[in-house]
Amino acid sequence: MIVSACLIGLKTRYDGSHSLDKKLVKFLKDKPFIPLCPEQLGGLPTPRPKSEIVKGNGVDVIAGRSRVRDEYGRDVTTAFIRGAQEVLRIAKYCGAREAVLKEKSPSCGVRFIKRNGRTLKGAGVTTATLKKAGIKVKGAG
Repeated sequence: MIVSACLIGLKTRYDGSHSLDKKLVKFLKDKPFIPLCPEQLGGLPTPRPKSEIVKGNGVDVIAGRSRVRDEYGRDVTTAFIRGAQEVLRIAKYCGAREAVLKEKSPSCGVRFIKRNGRTLKGAGVTTATLKKAGIKVKGAG
């Protein structure tokens, strides 16, 4: 199982914090899992400027119909796609069939992402990539 690293208390979020989900940690206690941060795997530092999908969602980004920009307007789409592809590569290598990812993230959002401070329905770039490959993805945090 792949798990967003921030959900188990690792300080991988854009602002250098975590999103510890104690319920998830308890659930994972006796299960094998791999904690990953797609944005770090894509080459972005921690901390890093906050990023958002410009329009649509992660499906649109991987289809080339949208971009991901940071709060300064810089295009970070390549890093987001690279990170998602790395997560998928690791999942395939390890035989992971499911993932638990951080909601409201431009990478990991499963049902929701954020844009301009508002919560919108839609998947992040990594979630869209994993789902397209047939990996079951659940949201947490």
